[in-house]
Amino acid sequence: MMKMTSLFVTAIIMIAPAAFAIAKDEGLAKAIAATHRTPAMVERDKVRKPQEVLEFFGIKPTLTVVEISPGAGYWTEMLAPYLKGTGTYYAAVGRAEAFRKKLGADPAVYGEVKLVEMAPGTEIAPAGSADLVLTFRNVHNWMSNGTADQVFEGFFKSLKPGGVLGVEEHRANTSQPQDPQAKSGYVREDYTIQLAEKAGFKLVGKSEILANPRDTKDYPKGVWTLPPSLAMGETDRAKYVAIGEADNFLLKFQKPQK
Repeated sequence: MMKMTSLFVTAIIMIAPAAFAIAKDEGLAKAIAATHRTPAMVERDKVRKPQEVLEFFGIKPTLTVVEISPGAGYWTEMLAPYLKGTGTYYAAVGRAEAFRKKLGADPAVYGEVKLVEMAPGTEIAPAGSADLVLTFRNVHNWMSNGTADQVFEGFFKSLKPGGVLGVEEHRANTSQPQDPQAKSGYVREDYTIQLAEKAGFKLVGKSEILANPRDTKDYPKGVWTLPPSLAMGETDRAKYVAIGEADNFLLKFQKPQK
């Protein structure tokens, strides 16, 4: 059992079990429960645990937040209304025409979202301006195209001193060497830490709230064999549905104050 005194030692790296959860952010809970959200995305909340994840990363309604490659907008549906009027929300995207149309279709919710380009070497936010950079299940993509180092360097540049980088990724087995291209979609936790530290970040927190011990990580089509992709179609579908979504880790990094 963790000694109570250790809760007050800021230098310690904490695993964040539910027992030590911070009091619920009611504004965030309201954004998560909002009626504009896509029903299929709401259905995934029980697996993705948005309240717990965002609170672990230190979300506050007054922050300048950059979300990297938001995809279909799962997190955007919550972050945009939560930050509207009090904070700033940048969505760093590529072409993402469907995402842009989503924002344009509901200006009451998404009218303050700032779209920026997501590409190595581009500025995702003015240097030293962001409080929080968030990336969800993207590290394997940058490894695949050989841009991971540049991307992490960009995160570091965009953050204020003391700013936080929050990373979620599919966890690879530590018993296997890391494929530099992460073709399976799985990335070793220690490898991700090395990428961030190489860019100048310090690891300040870990969480197991998205862990899945049923995930054996040895599937014919990598992580995409599992839900929600179910890349094998009907082949062994019940087996993969029973396993559930991948075993994911959460890492919290900080840009040093000096």
